[in-house]
Amino acid sequence: MTQRSSSQRRTASLTPGRIIEAALRLSDHEGGLDRLTVRRIASELGVGTMTLYSYFRSRDEILDGMADYVLGRMRLPAEPPAGPAEAMRDVGLAFLDMMDEHPTVIRLFGSRVTDSRPALRGAMEAPLQRLVDAGIPGPLAVRCYGFLITYSIGFATYQAPRPWGRAADADAGDRAEQRRQRSHVYSALPRDQFPRLVELAGELPALPTNEQYLAGLEAFIASVLSRPDLSPP
Repeated sequence: MTQRSSSQRRTASLTPGRIIEAALRLSDHEGGLDRLTVRRIASELGVGTMTLYSYFRSRDEILDGMADYVLGRMRLPAEPPAGPAEAMRDVGLAFLDMMDEHPTVIRLFGSRVTDSRPALRGAMEAPLQRLVDAGIPGPLAVRCYGFLITYSIGFATYQAPRPWGRAADADAGDRAEQRRQRSHVYSALPRDQFPRLVELAGELPALPTNEQYLAGLEAFIASVLSRPDLSPP
């Protein structure tokens, strides 16, 4: 097969979906949004840069497509929740899982607004419906949704540059060593200047862990469940 026919074959199999998936792969695992260029995406796909412009008019359009792709595929558990508490956990953890799978979306949330129907359906309609179906009144469901998405974005932003907080099973040994080293950073500080950090050096590395996220989530759920306007499903 000639080089020209191979290139033609790659171009023929190109779709907007493949371009978005390549952009996400590069951004999530190879440098983030700052290093994502149309040229890099084209190189990843083995096509010319100008070829991509026949699908997307600009890098911004690709970024919009990335946000739509991720938000539209947010996954909630198939089983309906047993009540309001489980519904809020479902939504909060779905947001956190989505950001863990695609760290790029954390930056996208902070830089653009998407009104595409797949994104609205996946990341707004479905979570709100789950909260309402669990017995949370509509206006309160909106406030719960607002807290859950902003809390998840804030936590994921804090966790992202602190790899010792992540809990992937395959990296459990590395994470434990990173936490031990982080604890040593705090314990090695001069005690007269940092008495609390030295005292709590063994606890502080847990700040960016999912356990910390869950503690905050449960505190929020408890506050919602105490409201008099919450009805049973």
